[in-house]
Amino acid sequence: MLTTRDLGRALFLYETLSSTNDEAARLAQAGGSHGTTIIADTQTAGRGRRGRTWISPPGVNLYLSVLLRLTLPASRAPELALIAAVAACETAREAGVAATLKWPNDVLVHGKKLSGILCEMAASGGNVAHAVIGFGMNVNVTETAFPSDLHATSLTLETGHPHDRMRIAAQFLHRFESWLDLHAASGFAPIRDRWCTLASTLGSEVTVRDGDRVVAGRAIDLAADGALIVETAPGLRERVSAGDVVEARR
Repeated sequence: MLTTRDLGRALFLYETLSSTNDEAARLAQAGGSHGTTIIADTQTAGRGRRGRTWISPPGVNLYLSVLLRLTLPASRAPELALIAAVAACETAREAGVAATLKWPNDVLVHGKKLSGILCEMAASGGNVAHAVIGFGMNVNVTETAFPSDLHATSLTLETGHPHDRMRIAAQFLHRFESWLDLHAASGFAPIRDRWCTLASTLGSEVTVRDGDRVVAGRAIDLAADGALIVETAPGLRERVSAGDVVEARR
């Protein structure tokens, strides 16, 4: 099912891993090539952004990491997570769900989390030595597998039928590589434009928390470097480069 040039052409499948991102980082240190992809049926220590646990039951979902070797300043590494988020959202839409993006890289369906992206990288001389992009998507999991306090959904819950996890993986890799190619040729601007068209965050009243810092107001734009622009009062705008967004209302 692969239509890619590089991504997924070196492919490692595991029944169980602690984390696909950890395995991708290990392979990077061992000289793994650009596009090397790791998929696990289950993770014992899967994680999401900001150290959160990523629930990884076996046999139902997709846990995938891609090793990237790029010529990119380390300061621009956050762009990679936004590129992957666009690819993930488009993959979900192709599967038949009305997916949107919550800043910076969560994929939601009707406000419930469907998919997430975790970007980790190593730098050398101010540039990205390698980056690992983790992609998790709830594919065939049912509500009984989610903790009661987790506001999440899956492709099966949204469409009423099961989905082929490997087809979802192939579609994501195809879309991710296409956007990476465009990014290399034209920079971040076209990805920013696409992210904005897919985003539910923009136009919403939000509260953004990053440690002790709290920014509240209306999310109005995505900056050229991927920061969220929040209008906190008429004529007053703040840039938010990191944090957790709570979308209050549109």
